[in-house]
Amino acid sequence: MIGLWDTTGNEVVKALAAERRSAGGVASGMALTLIVVVDEKRVREAEAAATIAAAAHPCRLLVVVRSEVDRDRNRLDAEIVVGGRLGPCEAVVTRMYGRLALHAESVVMPLLVPDVPVVTWWHGEPPAEIATDFLGVVADRRITDCAQAADPIEALRLRARDYAPGDTDLAWTRITPWRTLVAGAFDTTDARVTEARVVAPPTDPTAALMCGWLGSRLGITPHWEPSDDAPRMREVRLTCANGDVLTLTREDSVATFQRTGQTDRQLPLVRRPLGDELAEELRRLDADQVYAEALGAVAGVDGLDARPGQRVHVWKDPATAKRAEAGVTAHAGTSATP
Repeated sequence: MIGLWDTTGNEVVKALAAERRSAGGVASGMALTLIVVVDEKRVREAEAAATIAAAAHPCRLLVVVRSEVDRDRNRLDAEIVVGGRLGPCEAVVTRMYGRLALHAESVVMPLLVPDVPVVTWWHGEPPAEIATDFLGVVADRRITDCAQAADPIEALRLRARDYAPGDTDLAWTRITPWRTLVAGAFDTTDARVTEARVVAPPTDPTAALMCGWLGSRLGITPHWEPSDDAPRMREVRLTCANGDVLTLTREDSVATFQRTGQTDRQLPLVRRPLGDELAEELRRLDADQVYAEALGAVAGVDGLDARPGQRVHVWKDPATAKRAEAGVTAHAGTSATP
């Protein structure tokens, strides 16, 4: 590992090249560049997940930590790891302070692997508008996690309003095992589904996307039954036109599949580590049309997949916005004084 403190982007590029040569990696075998945007307190968690994903998808990992944008002095610290604690990948962990944090692309762009896709993952609350973050604009694939937001359901609606082909969310990834089991139930029947019910906590984004998926695929309006019996989605029940009822109920890491006239079956339904969820999203780098339709159904918005796939960067200075907000508050306080 190489540590560079109070350095420059040019020095980081040189140090990475030198570390690759010393490790014998003179030729790039990277399948993609993974940019991780994360707060300082969650860096280790993000690194652990990225290490699992990199084992399945060799990549150059660029971790971007932005701090203290109001700080007067700019500073860049970096750690460079090639084939070390972060697994079989080339990793650069950058910590940016001051105004430099608002221009992270000036450090990141020279570090991108040439001629391979770029994926940006926000490990934390999703941005309100991806176009305001150049690290999202430059990416071919953008991964958010609405479960990290204060209001996950409203965050999903925001993702629909801001959607562009190539976007995805880990709440969608988390229902892949559910969707697999539900779809598999129709391998032996072609009966039409007339009613669907999802039992889950009222703030569970996976349940919202499950309802969106069922609605967009089956042409019905699923019923979401709020329940606090479990921390996440607990049950999916489908009623067919021929009278059959199919129920998938989760208890811990096991799901019980029940069907009218058949013996109950026990099926594995394990909550996967974050790294496995991230690795699944790195398997495909094209637009996910099924996700777009499910997300559109959640928010009541049509045609998400027909939107342009490219974004234009919109400059936003949070420091200026904060000062303007403080000025408005101060002015309101003065005006209220008798």
